[in-house]
Order: sequence, then C-alpha cells, then structure tokens
Amino acid sequence: MSMIVRENAAYVAIDFQEKLMPVMSGTEKLEEKTVKLIKGLEALGIPGIVTQQYTKGIGGTIPTIAEALGEFEYVEKNSFSCMANEEFVSRLESLGKKDIIVFGIEAHICVQQTVLQLLEAGYNVYLAADCISSRSEEDKLWGITRMGEAGAAITSYEAILYEILRDSKADGFKAVSAIVK
Repeated sequence: MSMIVRENAAYVAIDFQEKLMPVMSGTEKLEEKTVKLIKGLEALGIPGIVTQQYTKGIGGTIPTIAEALGEFEYVEKNSFSCMANEEFVSRLESLGKKDIIVFGIEAHICVQQTVLQLLEAGYNVYLAADCISSRSEEDKLWGITRMGEAGAAITSYEAILYEILRDSKADGFKAVSAIVK
C-alpha cells in the first residue's frame, strides 16, 4: 500500500464514548494520543466521520475528544461495522476519499469489522494502532493482527501526521509539530 495522500484522505473515529472509554486498556494514553491525532488531522484539513454506538445506552463522545473535534455531527449506529450503516456509507461516499485513517474502540469488534469491510469496498486503510483499544490487550493485539493480515497499514498517529505532511515546509507542519510535542 502506498503512502497517504493528503487530498485523498479522510478519517473515521469510532465510538469514543463515555461508558466505553473508562474500561479500555491504557485509557489515559489512548485518550492523549487520540486527541493529538484529531487535532493534527483537523489542522491539516482532513475531513472525518465520528460514530457512536447506541448513544442512549453508552453515552456521547467523551469531552476531551469532542473538544478536539470541534463541531461535529456523529453517525448513530447499532451495527458493529460502520460500513453496515447506511448513513455512514453515504457520508463516506460523499467525502470522495480513498485513503481512510481509522481509530477507535473496541479494536477487535467495531474497529476490526469496519476495517475489514472498508478493505472489501476497495479503500486504502491506515490503522492508528496507538489510537485504538479493547478491554483486554490480548483482544487488541489479535484485532491489529487480523486487520494487518487483511491488508490495512498498521501505523501510529504521529507517523500518519508526518506522512500526510511529507515535508517540513508543508502547510500545517508548524501546527502539527506543536501538537505532537
């Protein structure tokens, strides 16, 4: 798989919700790195889609991530895969992007099923492995393994941001550099 192309990139932030986040493995680092990734992607003008699984029962997107996103309209879903949701697919298609950066929870359920179906649909998928989690590290590991074997590029949030930039003279470099540090 080739490098992420800025003009062709979009992101999917999956289910960073109030009742899920506290029970994830490594919650603090997950939250910190995800906020940095979102701020960096926003600074670079990369559009995104945010999902929430059964909001009524699991709650909204956690405050720190909601703040990093700024104004956003989430896609409400009940299916584990975002790709099984008509509104999600419609929004994704309307973006017209092929390089999809994916992060969220849980790694082995919603993230994995979404990634597998994005790949089936012909998208290039870049998984921010340090911005995903599951309740258990083992489930996260097997989820990452499965997604990588299926063809997703497994990488880190910082690698993604600098890959999009490509050059220290690129528009957005100073903003990203400040966010990462």
